[in-house]
Amino acid sequence: MARRASELRAVRGHGPAAGLPERHRGALRVAVLRGGSSSEREVSLESGRCVAEALGEAGHEVIPLDPAETDLSSFAWSEVGACFIALHGKFGEDGQVQELLEGLGVAYTGSGPEACRIAMSKSASKERFLLHGIPTLPYFLIHESESREEAARRAAAFGYPIVVKPDAQGSSLGVSRVSGPGELPAALAECFRWEPFGLVERCILGRELTVAVLDREPLPVLEIRPARPFYDYQAKYHDEATAYTFELGLPEGVVREVQIAAVRACEVLGTRGLCRVDFMLEQDRRPWVLEVNTIPGMTTHSLAPMAAARVGISRATLCDRLVREALGRGEKAKRAGARVVAT
Repeated sequence: MARRASELRAVRGHGPAAGLPERHRGALRVAVLRGGSSSEREVSLESGRCVAEALGEAGHEVIPLDPAETDLSSFAWSEVGACFIALHGKFGEDGQVQELLEGLGVAYTGSGPEACRIAMSKSASKERFLLHGIPTLPYFLIHESESREEAARRAAAFGYPIVVKPDAQGSSLGVSRVSGPGELPAALAECFRWEPFGLVERCILGRELTVAVLDREPLPVLEIRPARPFYDYQAKYHDEATAYTFELGLPEGVVREVQIAAVRACEVLGTRGLCRVDFMLEQDRRPWVLEVNTIPGMTTHSLAPMAAARVGISRATLCDRLVREALGRGEKAKRAGARVVAT
């Protein structure tokens, strides 16, 4: 990895958003994008609600916006200071809304269009990881037009067990574990119900870990312990029996290796702000990067806010910090544009 363990530090409250923000100190009018028309609409609405509540606690005025109900291209953006993107899935995480906002000159939270486009596609992300030597599980891409016989042949050559998942969906929608050829047709049907491209990935037995990365610095590693065999949509958002722990019982060297891999994955995709990197840990020693989420959930079940709280960063402080960083980037871009015009 490009960065040694000694080069990483745990993120704590620091910088302009350190500590609980003072009410009315530099208060902004912030548009919160949530909802939308993707398959993750309900999760996005809840993320947006939690973000709006946090920004209100930080002293900001919040304007909720649902792209499914409001034409963003004609909205009066001059009346807001920044935009907090809490959209999940298509349009929100695939670079489309980021490109739209950049064209309108609106300061927004999170990664830019290109990083979002790559991260949204699991196969494109994996190609980038492999190019830079980041460990990711073997896989192949499949299209719904491919005959089921050919798909079965490729899967058999690849070897079971496997995981079948849509290439560009979040929240574990359409994901299936397949232990043998008899389960493959149903898994493919479920995958292609969501989109035409599917990712077939080697399935390993191990521990599910996640690392939130804030401004290219890792937050504490969190382990997910679902009560059901698979950490699916139900387990993520509705199952109160799903357990989360920071008490990993792992050697410090393994924990740091996971954190380094998380930061490196964000670096090679070109992300910024708050991201979440998901892992499988094989035999308590070998971490495999699964994917990078450029707009992590902000619900009460969401993992990135849990990790931030672990190091003393409240949800209000976190959201305030992300908005102020977005505003700073926007002002910097405007100054750069003004210099270009002047020359």
